[in-house]
Amino acid sequence: MASSSIEWTELTWNPTTGCDKVSAGCKNCYAEIMSRRLQAMGVAKYADGFKIREHEAALAIPYGWKKPAMVFVNSMSDLFHKDVSLRFIQRTFEVMNECPHLIFQVLTKRGERLEQVWKKLRWTENIWMGVSVENESVTDRIDHLRAVRPAVRFLSCEPLIGPLHRLNLKGIDWVIVGGESGVRPRPMKKEWVVSIRDQCDRSGTAFFFKQWGGRNKKAAGRDLEGVLHDAFPTPKKRRLAKA
Repeated sequence: MASSSIEWTELTWNPTTGCDKVSAGCKNCYAEIMSRRLQAMGVAKYADGFKIREHEAALAIPYGWKKPAMVFVNSMSDLFHKDVSLRFIQRTFEVMNECPHLIFQVLTKRGERLEQVWKKLRWTENIWMGVSVENESVTDRIDHLRAVRPAVRFLSCEPLIGPLHRLNLKGIDWVIVGGESGVRPRPMKKEWVVSIRDQCDRSGTAFFFKQWGGRNKKAAGRDLEGVLHDAFPTPKKRRLAKA
């Protein structure tokens, strides 16, 4: 179950599950829909549906992955949700610290809490930190991310539901863009994607175009003007925080 079809990662790891909606990008949350399906199937980890839960047993999982890989942390939750205890966040980071052969990609919509607690965590070079930015109303998350010093800072502009023509990409190493998929996906305009690509080109930020989305995302494809954009970032030598 750890293998992932997400184009920018290889494995998923969910030490916590559950979340709640904080912005427009959450409207058609895939994780919420999947959690309810898993609950209905009787999967014990999702017995409480989409309520925030910390899973002690899941902390052991990465130690069993012996080959180098990229790992998306909490595809089914948000590690920096207010109901996840600081101690559990720290224990999650300790696991990541102790698995240097894995690159952990952590993504949050809760930039305020990330900025509040980041100095209480140990940031090894294999931890990449990102925030979700779906439209201009949540670009403040980028400022919270910029206050943190991981080896890689990244933005996930997915689902992109509005233009981001004036992104401040100072200190941002990687931008992922994708359209919404599912039963009732909101549209993404080509001009929004082109604008972000061009801003990344000007700033020297790696650009990854994940998908156009839609009801049939495979048919819609993921090329932009006939080109696949699959760039990954080069980790920066930053002064990393040690808890």
